[in-house]
Amino acid sequence: MSSPRVVVLDYGFGNVRSAVRALERVGAQVELTADKSAAMAADGLVVPGVGAFAAVMTGLRAVGGDQVVDRRLAGGRPVLGICVGMQVMFAEGVEHGRRAEGLGQWPGVVDRLEADVVPHMGWATIEADPASVLFQGLHDERFYFVHSYAARSFPLHDAPAERLTPPVVTWAEHGDRFVAAVENGPLSAAQFHPEKSGDAGAQLLRNWLGTLA
Repeated sequence: MSSPRVVVLDYGFGNVRSAVRALERVGAQVELTADKSAAMAADGLVVPGVGAFAAVMTGLRAVGGDQVVDRRLAGGRPVLGICVGMQVMFAEGVEHGRRAEGLGQWPGVVDRLEADVVPHMGWATIEADPASVLFQGLHDERFYFVHSYAARSFPLHDAPAERLTPPVVTWAEHGDRFVAAVENGPLSAAQFHPEKSGDAGAQLLRNWLGTLA
């Protein structure tokens, strides 16, 4: 069986080299590129991200990443967002009182954590849904977070029962409860950094690779 082909989208933001190395270590063939054709053709697309929500959106749009994500998901092609790469999947982000439009794959707002200490930096446990594929075998593990903003609600969690594939939402806490990961059809995302989360992060990436057709 051949190794899955994964593109890590290179749009000028994100700890891309560590993500590439982590995916290669768990058996993927990885290409770091902004080329839209390559991103569309890959078995899986990874959207990394660090820094400000608005700046990441600007970088994504500059390389047509917004179109690539939309087209892949419309065709049921897997996408994994990491850190701000997860945040921009929501409808909007609010930083310093300014709103920025996200990719709108999910409704909801990303805003500042309500906590005594921000940023949230370090290892934390998660509350994974038993139905999670990403966290299979990892329900008692900790993962590495570095962020000041998060989605603190997930409106699709209360979607009508007739949805064919209800989202699987994983939560964590820092001051208040926030969305740590989402699995929603072909779109998966994590607020933490799997590539910095040791053996647990490596296993999560393996679990994601296992979903690629």
